[in-house]
Amino acid sequence: MARRPVAWVGASVLLVEAVGIALLNWFLGLVVDKQDMSLAGLDPHAMTVSTWIAGGLFGGYLALCAIVLARTAVRDRAPGTFGRILLISCAVLHALLGAFCVGLVGWAAFAFMMVVLGLIVLPLVAYERKAQQDAAVAAPQAA
Repeated sequence: MARRPVAWVGASVLLVEAVGIALLNWFLGLVVDKQDMSLAGLDPHAMTVSTWIAGGLFGGYLALCAIVLARTAVRDRAPGTFGRILLISCAVLHALLGAFCVGLVGWAAFAFMMVVLGLIVLPLVAYERKAQQDAAVAAPQAA
């Protein structure tokens, strides 16, 4: 089965997405700063800094998910509990973002989000199935 290549591709796509999100938020922060825009009387500098912080945090989250997928591919084993929870939360996030993308951005963005969702979920399911098969093979030998 193609567990390892899918995990590597998923890690690569998440890493590119992390950099893209961080750069997008950096650019949006610059736009807010240069336009001296304000929302409901908020300080424009505070909005700029909070946009940069949000981009860094979200990009870091996606990069951490990419590291978990890359580690899964290197070890050729299912991620641990923390990694599994992290990847499941990332999959849910991509499903929700995909649902919002249909109306706000379009079907191409929705398709991209669903591809990334598949690249996250497929290694989780495939490695779980592999762990069950390995346990079934080892059980008769232990008895």
